[in-house]
Formats: sequence, structure tokens, C-alpha cells
Amino acid sequence: MEKLGLNEIRESFLKFFEGKEHLRLESFPLVPKNDASLLLVNAGMQPLKPYFTGIQTPPSTRITNCQKCIRTGDIENVGKTSRHGTFFEMLGNFSFGDYFKKEIIPWAWEYITVVLNIPKESLYVTIYLEDDEAFDIWSKNTDVDPTRIFRLGKEENFWEIGQGPCGPSSEIHFDRNVELGQIKTAEEFVKAGNEDRVIEFWNLVFTQFDKDEQGNYNKLKNPNIDTGMGLERIATIMQGTNSIFEVDTIKNILDEVSRVSKVKYGETRTEDISLRIITDHVRSTIFMISDGVLPSNEGRGYVLRRLIRRAARHGKLLGIKNAFLNKLCNIVIENSFKAYPELKEKAGYIKKVIKLEEERFSETLDSGMDILKTYIEELKSNNNKILSGDKAFKLYDTFGFPYELTEEILEDAGIGIDLEGFNSEMQSQRQRARSARGHSNYMGNGENELNLIPKNIETKFNGYDKTELQSVVKVLISGEEVASELAKGSKGIIVTEVTPFYAEMGGQIFDKGIIFNDNFKAEVYDCQKNASGKIVHFALMLEGTLKTDEFVTLRVEKKRRTEIGRNHTATHMLQEALKRVLGDHVHQSGSYVDEERLRFDFTHFSALTQEEIIKVEELVNNNIMQSYKVETNIMTIDKAKESGAIALFDEKYQEDVRVVSVGGYSKELCGGTHVRNSGEIGMFKILSEAGVAAGVRRIEAITGSNSIKYLEEKNNLIKEIASTLKCSEKDITNKLQIQLAELKDKEKEILSLKGKLAASSIDEILDDVKEVKGVKVICGVVKGIDGDALRDLADKLRDKLGDGIVVLGSAANDKVEFVAMASKSAIDSGVHCGKIIKEVAKIAGGGGGGRPDMAQAGGKLPEKLEQAIANVPSIIETFVK
Repeated sequence: MEKLGLNEIRESFLKFFEGKEHLRLESFPLVPKNDASLLLVNAGMQPLKPYFTGIQTPPSTRITNCQKCIRTGDIENVGKTSRHGTFFEMLGNFSFGDYFKKEIIPWAWEYITVVLNIPKESLYVTIYLEDDEAFDIWSKNTDVDPTRIFRLGKEENFWEIGQGPCGPSSEIHFDRNVELGQIKTAEEFVKAGNEDRVIEFWNLVFTQFDKDEQGNYNKLKNPNIDTGMGLERIATIMQGTNSIFEVDTIKNILDEVSRVSKVKYGETRTEDISLRIITDHVRSTIFMISDGVLPSNEGRGYVLRRLIRRAARHGKLLGIKNAFLNKLCNIVIENSFKAYPELKEKAGYIKKVIKLEEERFSETLDSGMDILKTYIEELKSNNNKILSGDKAFKLYDTFGFPYELTEEILEDAGIGIDLEGFNSEMQSQRQRARSARGHSNYMGNGENELNLIPKNIETKFNGYDKTELQSVVKVLISGEEVASELAKGSKGIIVTEVTPFYAEMGGQIFDKGIIFNDNFKAEVYDCQKNASGKIVHFALMLEGTLKTDEFVTLRVEKKRRTEIGRNHTATHMLQEALKRVLGDHVHQSGSYVDEERLRFDFTHFSALTQEEIIKVEELVNNNIMQSYKVETNIMTIDKAKESGAIALFDEKYQEDVRVVSVGGYSKELCGGTHVRNSGEIGMFKILSEAGVAAGVRRIEAITGSNSIKYLEEKNNLIKEIASTLKCSEKDITNKLQIQLAELKDKEKEILSLKGKLAASSIDEILDDVKEVKGVKVICGVVKGIDGDALRDLADKLRDKLGDGIVVLGSAANDKVEFVAMASKSAIDSGVHCGKIIKEVAKIAGGGGGGRPDMAQAGGKLPEKLEQAIANVPSIIETFVK
């Protein structure tokens, strides 16, 4: 067989199935769309689930693709074994009720024995124990030796997940040691698999049953085919390697990691593990960032952060001192961009994200490692083998250590972690992560009333130029059932053939309005699309009764639609302005547009300066005043990109797209509603700019009448301030500066008086010196002073006292302050101000700490101040030797 490269194998597979009338699809993004059951795509068929369930109609009944996937379930084995990786590509071909076993089995055999030319004496086939049909097709429609076909049980050759579509499978295996002779029995075959002699590389799933609640397997009217072949795995076979890390494109990356680290591969096991981990993780991170994932402490962002930080740590283990992962981007992109051109398009952005995250990790890694080393030393000195959960959480929360990284480092030291305690500390974060993901049924698609609409019902949006039209009612839903009518006072769902109501999507809120005829009137308070793209109106019946098949008038609330359009067009203009002011790395990360304001999230790595905000605002307003015509054109996605239209960073588009242009200023792919002329926006005003996640900023802004109202409110506020200050509007700043200067003078005077008051208290306090185990102690409550004055008084008392410790407390503005200072001789006796002040402050509902010689603390309970100070001698006694 020919030694084919990974990229060549991918192309040969896709071309082969194109020749079998399959539609070739590009890989879907790693971030699942409309599927709350997964953080990241982890199987080739996962993005196609809506087609298998029938919720959506596939673009072809025959599809082939190569899907990017991420799996982190076996991350601890990555680098330690030859085949584990977090990123992989899955070759697949799929039939949605089209062909079945008698087609796919001969095709699979043709591809591997004719196209790839794999020797037949190296191949074995497994089928489900009871699948006589598959055996007949394999033995009669291919030239495979029937003695090389083994029947295995459900665990090996039957695919099912709970209830729903399922079926037997057939796997194709490669024998890596044919010289040992042919395997004769199923038992020998299973043993050979366990010993890694034979490896499975292609799984053909025959989805032919529907498993019901009683566990019965009912035959599907239209069975499906779902196959999956790991690209990296078949590449190891074709290239005769024992490891995915020796496959051409992956080895190129590993060689570069070796060059950057100056560590030769193949010399020591521990260094090889680090080299392989970095190689794998940098592939994963580059593809994840390319698909819009950013580092964070939750969800898929946490997966990305964990991979980057794990790779960075192994770089340090190899002796790499500075940030280096971003330097590996070029080699990864060079080896994959022909299949995934978006990698090259986003190269600068990808490098920036990785560099920033690695630098952020480096800042905390050293201090965190010091803390962890201290923990390890303490545990070993106390013969303890378990790190407490709260300390593990502190490393995660304060120093950015993923739990798995702490676990990995401790494992090397023979120490475990109190996982239950850690989970308790993490409960709130985990709860947020759980709530961000929904519950789903078979294949991740939730069942609800929206999906009760029959598949043959078609709906159409015809509201770009209209806010009122007539149509016929096709479906009514009341509660969770299809209904024949809706009566006054009830809420329900109305589905019509055509509608002017915009269903919420693309960041634009839904339209509101009314649906009516002579028999009824209903208020539309929401409009959405269901999983199959049908438009549904959520309505409250105000008058009469509505029945299916009635002709109705649908009227959108026009003023609200206009305000939404202003904000939406302004959002497009804002994105263009941000790109011009900040740079081409700016990409939309999310948006929300309603009748009140617009919200726009975008990729950028620092807060905007006031000067940048002003520039962006001016650029948008200047182009609004140009009164550009807002035009819409339908074109192919390739033509749209060629024309310079901005596309969503991680979106997958249909072949034909809608391009919205604002004169020659802005051009963007969009399905929303807009104004006809930029001048209709009136005015654009930024209200706020802030960070919402690592590398993501958010701008909130208003337009039209809302911006005028905002300016009027600001103007009235200025007038009110001027009136209060008894000056003209232009003199407000000068008047405030004068008053602030006067306030500062008063503050200085007050501080001086407090200092004198404190000084007058010294002799009185010194009269009450206590002695605890030979250490002189001054403790007391000082009224009327706080902050600097309290510290200054403690310092003077320590000087007067000579040897000993001073602990003072004061209350002001419903808060308590404590300060402690000790001499060197007191410290030698065991006194530690930081530890003592912490215990004292606890009594007053607070906390704090500091050095042995000086510490400060605060409290929330002024009524406990006297009690806290009264306990000082007994607390000090526990520390003095």
C-alpha cells in the first residue's frame, strides 16, 4: 500500500464518496449549534443529529465530511500512550433514509482495498452477533475471506443511547502483526485487540431500529447509515507508524516543539511525554480558538484554558522559560490550512489569544508553584498524604491552577486531594456551568411543543418590506398539544403560511403585534423559530375564537420595529468603526438588539481608552449623517466574502446568504431587519464599554429618540448641578475644583486634630500595661480616630513601650479597624501580629493579617469591639512560648 500523508487520505476519502453521489460538507465548528448536551463537538455525526432525528431536512440524503472533534475524557493518558489525543478528525459518510448495508459494505471494502490498497490479509471485520444480513453482504458482495468475519456481542457491535434510533454496527480492523498468522476465532480476535495487535479504524453503524420505552426494537421505515473513521488512526496504518505522533503532519509539529525546547525526542520517557502533550494540546487550542472559543473559568472556555496551561507547564518542565506556544502556531496552521483555510485567515488573532493566556498563566504560575511547594512540604513534614479541598480551591481561584494541574503535580509527589472539599468550594461555579447547559433527549435535541408542528408544514417570513399581510392559519397549539381552536383568554401558538413577524435570531429580538379577523383578535407577545426552522407566534387571545384554516391579518407593531431597525443597522456600523479604530482582529462575539438599545460583544484584549470611544462614536455618527442607502443583496457565500462582507466569526452559512450594505461604509452578512437609509438612525451614543470575558469587550449604545432622550436627561442634570452649586453651567468644573480644594484643607485640619487627640491618649494608655508570660502588652479601644491616625498612635506606643506588643481598635462609620505592632524581642517570644490580629478581628466579624511585626484587620460589628480587645491577652497567651 502507498504511504499516503494525512491530508492526502482526507481528500481521497471525500472524493471517493463524492463519486458515490455524496454531498461534501465542510467541517462544522467545534462549538455545537442548538445542542445544549455538549460543550464541544466530539464525534463526526454529532452536528448532523437534527438530520438523523428528522427535526431538520438535510441538504442531501447522502453526505460526506471530515469533522473536527475535541475529547478530553482521557486527557490524563495524552502523551503517555501512542493513540490518545484531545483533537482528532473524523471521516464520515452518512445516509438519511437513502442507501443501506448492501451499498455501504461494498463501498467500504472498495475504498480500503482498492483506493488505499490495504492488503486484504491484514484486515478483519466484526459484525453484531445476530446480524445475518451484514454477514451475507460481506461474504457475498465483497471478496473478504468469511473466516476473517467475527460475530461479537452488543457491547462491541451494537450502537444505542437509551431510547430512540439504534442498530448494529460493523467494524473494520487492521492486523499489525500478520506474521503471527491468521486469527481463527472470535475469542482469539478479542484477545488480539486487547493486546493491541489488531486496531479498529472504521465503524459502520446501521441505524435500523427505534427502541421504545418497553425496550422493544421496532424497525425504522427509513434506516440510516452513519460511519466514522479516525483520520489520525488510518494515517498511522498507511504510514506504518506505531503512534499518532509519528504521522507526518503531527510529527512536523512535534519536531518544531523539540526544536523550540531544544529537547530531542526519543531519549527519555518523561521528556517525550511533555513533547507529545504540547504537540497535541497546541493543535487543540488553535482549532478551538479558530472556532470562537476563548479561555475562561467555565464550560468550553475552561477546557481551552486547561489545555493551554497544561501545555505551558510541560514547556516549563522541558526548560522553556518564556511564552512559547504562540510560536508553534505557524507549523500547525501550515499543516492544516488547505483543509481549514480559516486557520490562516485568523492566524494573528489565534496567536494573540494564546500569547495573552500563556503570559497570564506565567504571572500566576510561579507564585502558585511556590504556594503548592509549601503545601507539599507541610504535608510531608506532617506525614499527611491528602491536600485539603480549600487549599486546592485557593490554587484554582487565586492562582489560576486548573484542578487537574494541581492533581497532576501532587501525583508526582505521591499526594492526593480532598476532592469532596474542593467540590464544595467549587459548587457555585459548577452550578453556573450546569445551568448554562440544558437537558436533552436522544441525540441532544429537546422535545417541546414547538416541535409538534408537522414536517410538511412550511412557513415563510415576508416582513423585510412589510409590517402587515394576510395569511392562513395552518397549526394551533394549546399547552403541549395540537389544538383545533383557541378561545378568548387562552395563550397558545399560532402558525401561519406567511408572516411579517420577525422571529428572534441573530441577536435581534422578536417582533410584537396583533393577529386578527372578524372572529377574533390576539396579541403576539413573542415570535420564535423551532428546531426545524418553522416560525411560530406566541399569542394571547384577546377576543373571540380562532380556528385552523382561517384567513387572518398579521400586523407588526411598526414603531417598535423601526426602533429595532435603527439599533440593528447601527450595530453593523459600530462593528466597522471598531475595526477601523482598533484593528482587523475585532470580531463579533455576540450581540443583542431591541427597541431600547443595542449591545455588541467583540474580541479585543484591553479596555478602550476614552479617546478610542470618542473616535468610534464620531465615526458612526459621521456616517449616519451621510444618509447612506441601506441595501440588501442575496449572493453566494464565496461572492459575499470576495466583496468584503463581514461574516460572524464562528458561524457556518448556507450557500446563498443575505448581505446588508450601508453605502460603501459597511457590508455584513445578516438576516435581520434594518432602516432604509442610515440617516433614519438619527444619532448614535455609546453608554458603556466593559469586559465580559477574557479577550471579549462589550459596548452598549442607543440611537434615535432614545439617544435624544438620554441627552435631554443629561442636560437637565447639568442644569440641576449648576443650580445647586449656584454657578453657570460653564463654571461647574471650576466651582467643584474650588470646593474640593477646600475639602482637602478641612481633611488636613481634621487629621491634625485627630493626631493631637491620639497623642494626648498615649500616657493614659501606657498606664494600663499588662504582662503575658513575660511579654508586655498594651491593648485598648481608641475613640475618634481611624486609619493613619490609629497606625501612627500604635507606632508611638510601641516606641514608648520598648519591648512588647501593642493592639488597638477603633470604630467609625459602622466599621471596625484593628492594628497590631510588636518589638523584635516579642516576636522572638512567639508573638506574630498577623496571626494575633486575625483572631482578634474574628470576634468583631472580620478578618485580616500581616507580618509578624505589624498587621491590620477590619470588622463589621462595632458592638463587638470592646469584647475583641478584651480577648487580646488570652489570644496572645496562646502564641507566646
